Amino acid sequence: MQKENIEAVLKDYQCPYMGTDLVSANTVKDITVDGNNVSIKIVLGWPAEGIMQAFHKNLNAKVMDAYPDAKLTLDLSYEIIPHTVQQSIERIKGIKNIIAIASGKGGVGKSTTSVNLALALKEEGATAAILDADIYGPSIPRMLGLAGKPDSEDGKTLDPKMGHGLQAMSIGLLVEEETPMIWRGPMVTQALEQLLTDTNWEDVDFLIIDLPPGTGDVQLTLCQKIPLSGAVIVTTPQDISLIDARKGLKMFEKVEVPVLGVIENMSTFICPKCGTVESIFGEGGGEQLAEENDVKLLGQLPLLKSIRVEMDKGTPTVSENPESPVSLMYRDIARKMAATLSMRKKDYSSAFPKIVIQND
Repeated sequence: MQKENIEAVLKDYQCPYMGTDLVSANTVKDITVDGNNVSIKIVLGWPAEGIMQAFHKNLNAKVMDAYPDAKLTLDLSYEIIPHTVQQSIERIKGIKNIIAIASGKGGVGKSTTSVNLALALKEEGATAAILDADIYGPSIPRMLGLAGKPDSEDGKTLDPKMGHGLQAMSIGLLVEEETPMIWRGPMVTQALEQLLTDTNWEDVDFLIIDLPPGTGDVQLTLCQKIPLSGAVIVTTPQDISLIDARKGLKMFEKVEVPVLGVIENMSTFICPKCGTVESIFGEGGGEQLAEENDVKLLGQLPLLKSIRVEMDKGTPTVSENPESPVSLMYRDIARKMAATLSMRKKDYSSAFPKIVIQND
């Protein structure tokens, strides 16, 4: 039994989240073979707390099936590192990756999805944060049960509020809930840039940005100025949503931001009395959109009253019951999203020390 034999077994193991084998994905960091003693070190580039035990068990079985006499030590872990952003845009201090959640139109559950995705990333082991970029209709404070203005120790920067383990910032934390924001486009983009850059984000693996609905000047300008590692499109199955979702997807292509996938929200409704499954808004729309644009369908989420009720209470579904069936759906989508990002080009600039020349 040689190192090459073990490597061949790992090449034969296809990861459903990355869409390739562990060797091709550069997750195998070390293989040591000493007689029957085999040691394998694998480091995933995405948070996977919810499946780590099953992943370990399946991989262990794969190796032992091929070499029953092996005494296997399998070290399986994950580490999130920064990925590249648009050219000529500076990264934000304290944030490794920023992912924009967008929709071509309102009313598809984008904010609800954004909050639960951020919480799902946290449950999977990542440090997560969320920025509410909807100036005209900020809903994140209500969804996370946040109140009161954020602290500022120096009078120049803001400390993010903490909600259910998430670092969060929103214009809704700085104004009264009933106060309308009657601002023009340039004021909106400037305010959001300040919220992003003047917040003291702390060691964030993933910052989820809940973008305003639509594909107008505000959205386009934000995507040109914010250092985005990727984007996700939220839609419902119906044709009217898909028309606008396509516009959102094309917007990200225009600004050279990779689309990590499509989430089909309100995919089905399950009758609480009889259990009948109804496709109220049609079916197959999200899958069609993903296929047309050669991106992943990250998942299909049901239309459930409990999701709405929990959001209104400020106790989001994934936080309220992380192991419920719908929470596990959100967590599976979060893993797919992060795993897809892990396959893209990485940014190692922060790993290199800065050279400083001093005159004695």
